[in-house]
Amino acid sequence: MLRLPRIAFLIGLTTGLYPAMAQAPPPAQAQVPAAAARPPRQPPPARDPNTPRYVTAKELTDGENAPVKADGNFILGPTHNPAPEMTVQEGVPQGTVYNFTMESTDSKIYPGIAREPNTFATPDAANPARLVVSSHPAPYTRKVAVYVPKQYVPGTAAPFIIGADGPDRGLFTALDNLIAQRRLPVMIAISIGNGGGDAQGSERGLEYDTMSGLYAEFVEKEVLPLVEKQYNVKLTKDPEGRATMGGSSGGSCALIMAWYHPELYHRVLTYSGTYVNQQWPSNPETPHGAWEFHEHLIPNSPVKPLRIWMEVSDRDNLSTRDNYHDWVLANENMAKVLAAKGYHYQFVFARNAGHTDRAVKQQTLPEALEYIWQGYPIAAPKN
Repeated sequence: MLRLPRIAFLIGLTTGLYPAMAQAPPPAQAQVPAAAARPPRQPPPARDPNTPRYVTAKELTDGENAPVKADGNFILGPTHNPAPEMTVQEGVPQGTVYNFTMESTDSKIYPGIAREPNTFATPDAANPARLVVSSHPAPYTRKVAVYVPKQYVPGTAAPFIIGADGPDRGLFTALDNLIAQRRLPVMIAISIGNGGGDAQGSERGLEYDTMSGLYAEFVEKEVLPLVEKQYNVKLTKDPEGRATMGGSSGGSCALIMAWYHPELYHRVLTYSGTYVNQQWPSNPETPHGAWEFHEHLIPNSPVKPLRIWMEVSDRDNLSTRDNYHDWVLANENMAKVLAAKGYHYQFVFARNAGHTDRAVKQQTLPEALEYIWQGYPIAAPKN
């Protein structure tokens, strides 16, 4: 990819050469010095799930998961043992995993960006909820893994799940076991790596934290056709047979995909969803980024045909730089507004756990997958 000088990049932002990032460049005096060091991050405190402003939730027996057919709010932990479905089981048919890479030069939607070296986002002095970031065009290579179950019949339209921050080997193992036990339909999984970096000014941040339908359109136009062509599979067009999942910003991305394109996706699974203000560039239509989901979008919009599973941990991320960066409160607020609007959702608060906690995922992923696929037909095994 041709590497443009930084001045040309800023001109591109202003004139619309990079429409997904269109905004005026920040004032010169607000730029972060090249040698700036990231301030030390304080470890988040452990939050009490029974805090008065949090949702009322059912306390589960330690080690127990929420029931797969129940909506509502649940508290689990403090012990997190892996579910048996998260390990390879003898005699269970194992799907085939195909791996390939995608180059930024091949993408018309995401040509690639990166934050300037040794710089970090800083709050705008005039508006702390808005961050000043310096970025430039930069190439990337993303990894994609495609799981095709042993039971898939070539040529048939299959349900599927899109996963962020891939490849996710644990997901593939869980699918092997759950499909064999007929607790899930025979489905394909497409685990897509991000374009690199993290948070504001990075390619990952641009893809996952932007409040628009762009990432879903990237998947639909640039990823799924490759998967179908290269691996002899057919992916269903029925949104009831399409799910998204992810953790952190990948989790908010999973909901963003379905929210802006409910004609494509109806099922969403998130761990430590970043329903906070991480969006960059800023957008006047959603000035608080994904915080807008529980602040305005869900309360003020007609109910969409979505089924949602969410998790947050008691030691999840917390930043005090503004009022829009408390991951626990954001997910608690999500549960409130989803319940108020009558959505089918399940919210799990995990004790003794951190951000996108691996042990919690090992404990809960099979139950979460079963929950979001409730109502989808499971075909009888062929003789």
